[in-house]
Amino acid sequence: MGEQPIFSSRAHVFQIDASTKKNWVPTSKHAVTVSYFFDSTRNVYRIISLEGSKAIINSTITPNMTFTKTSQKFGQWADSRANTVYGLGFSSESHLVKFAEKFAEFKEAARLAKEKSHEKTGLAGSPSQEVAIRGNTLPVKLGKKKESAPGESLQSSLAPGTLNGTDEDRNTSDTQHAETTAETTQNALPPTYSSSSVSKHWEAELATLKGNNAKLTAALLESTANVKQWKQQLAAYQEEAERLHKRVTELECVSGQTTAIKTHKTELNKTIEGLELALKDKEEELERLKAEVESSNVFYSRKDTLVQKLQDTESRNQLLEAQLSELEQRLESTQQEKEAFRNSLRSLLELLDSKIFELTELRDTLAKLIETS
Repeated sequence: MGEQPIFSSRAHVFQIDASTKKNWVPTSKHAVTVSYFFDSTRNVYRIISLEGSKAIINSTITPNMTFTKTSQKFGQWADSRANTVYGLGFSSESHLVKFAEKFAEFKEAARLAKEKSHEKTGLAGSPSQEVAIRGNTLPVKLGKKKESAPGESLQSSLAPGTLNGTDEDRNTSDTQHAETTAETTQNALPPTYSSSSVSKHWEAELATLKGNNAKLTAALLESTANVKQWKQQLAAYQEEAERLHKRVTELECVSGQTTAIKTHKTELNKTIEGLELALKDKEEELERLKAEVESSNVFYSRKDTLVQKLQDTESRNQLLEAQLSELEQRLESTQQEKEAFRNSLRSLLELLDSKIFELTELRDTLAKLIETS
């Protein structure tokens, strides 16, 4: 009832495979709410996630934990109490960064709370020590300290009051015991007198009391250290018992869902096989496309060569066409000159025919003249 959620996010939850310590096993079928809780009674921070009525994450944050971002959307942390590693897959990198920042913040808060609890435990025995020193405790003859057996020390440190009471109750009982010791000491001291003999007697008694008080202080410090040690061991045993109880509860919940998990695993294996076949087909198609691309590159190189040859042929063709046009012009001019020459020859021939005709007539006339003469 003392726990309140202080930050929540949605993610897919995974746990490391206990057998291989390498593969991740999904503990949620879909994205679930993962929340940070603060237990004001125990002054601890916890990460809790539920899927229905099943607790798939119940991790107490300790100062030695570390949240590691293994990718842009995945992070993990190890819980030694639960003997597992939790993994969270987020929908975006911003959600992962925010969750990691909160983890670091609450980890630091847990460290400060642990230091404060240690300081409080260390100060629990100090009032009785101060009262014992100031009150001049009764002289007690201290012999050699009897070493107690481990069973006796454990029994004394695990008394019912220690198991059930809180730190505040134990501090109150220590203070009351110190006050009672001080009152008894003050009542045991005799009244002071003005005579010198009595003063010397009390000075010697005071010196004896101081020596005994120093011995009692050392014994008290040693017993306080033993009590602190057993308190720490008791807290560790209680946390271990709580962790084992939660682990048993989780295993009982998981054992009821073994069939569903196996069915889900079979379905996932089939899905993985289908994806592998699809991936193989895609790889074959990719190889085919690569071959086509290579052949198209060869065709493109051939095309470039043919285009270059075609351009050379066109340029040669244009040159030949220009030469042909020039030859045609020259031929036409030659034909025109030849026609003109023929016309001039015809005119000369006609002129020659007329001259020959005239000469013939002149010859005939001369012949006639010769005949007549």
